[in-house]
Amino acid sequence: MGRIVVTGGAGFIGAHLCRALLERGEQVVAMDNLLTGSVANIEELFGHARFTFVEQDVSSYVWVPGEVDAVLHFASPASPADYLRWPIPTLKVGSLGTHNTLGLAKAKGARYLLASTSEVYGDPTAHPQTETYWGNVNPVGPRGVYDEAKRFAEAMTMAYHRFHGLDVRIARIFNTYGPRMRRKDGRVVSTFIVQALSGEPLTVHGSGEQTRSFCYVDDTVRGLLALLDGDVVGPVNIGNPSEFTVRELAELVFEVVGATQPLVFDDLPEDDPRQRCPDITLATERLGWQPEVDLRTGLERTAAWFRQRVAVQRPD
Repeated sequence: MGRIVVTGGAGFIGAHLCRALLERGEQVVAMDNLLTGSVANIEELFGHARFTFVEQDVSSYVWVPGEVDAVLHFASPASPADYLRWPIPTLKVGSLGTHNTLGLAKAKGARYLLASTSEVYGDPTAHPQTETYWGNVNPVGPRGVYDEAKRFAEAMTMAYHRFHGLDVRIARIFNTYGPRMRRKDGRVVSTFIVQALSGEPLTVHGSGEQTRSFCYVDDTVRGLLALLDGDVVGPVNIGNPSEFTVRELAELVFEVVGATQPLVFDDLPEDDPRQRCPDITLATERLGWQPEVDLRTGLERTAAWFRQRVAVQRPD
């Protein structure tokens, strides 16, 4: 593609994406306001001749001098703990941030990829979720700040596509996990692994019978790059269709870490989805993509990374 702007480039997925783009020869401009991202995620990239970092909130005016071939909009708090802590910035980056980055792509004649989410499906009544399903979202519930921000972002992206002829792609990303997750980001995989490594009971919300589908970050990045390079506007589900209950995840974490702590149960958060599983037929047939890393292997890699951080008490 050439020169690519990645907003949220110091975040979990964004940092992995920056690395993958550099590895295939692109120039990368990473933008992040460091609200939930961290320079530690990209610190070894600063010496790379084709990498630039700009500390900026994309909810304000965005401009990048020179040519830009693609804009990848990944900026946003993405875990419930984060977007419940920062509801208004979450809404702003999904609305103003999307508008500003679309404007940048339009001005530069660049391709635009929006990182949307499985959260647009809400607490789904259709299972598994296909891209044609419109979702079951509570717009005034606490999770609505993220769900509706992403739904608005999709609508804005398609408006630019239809009205301005902008070349766009929309990815609906399902639960992604792997190295570089924050220890206290509130996601279930990082929470369980850190608790298991620290000898603490694992905190299960609700009965633990609710299901999730977990996609290892390397697979997610491969899917995103396939979408970026392909000719499918989307939206396209990027996730692993293997479905697990939260209790099954906890048991597998115990096996991987070698821990035997008890489970403790807490109230289920409001509007927490009962089921979440992607139908990836579109990604498989049109992009030639499907995940390759099974959950056990991915958890082993993730736990090994967290084990080092927990041992030396590295900051989140």
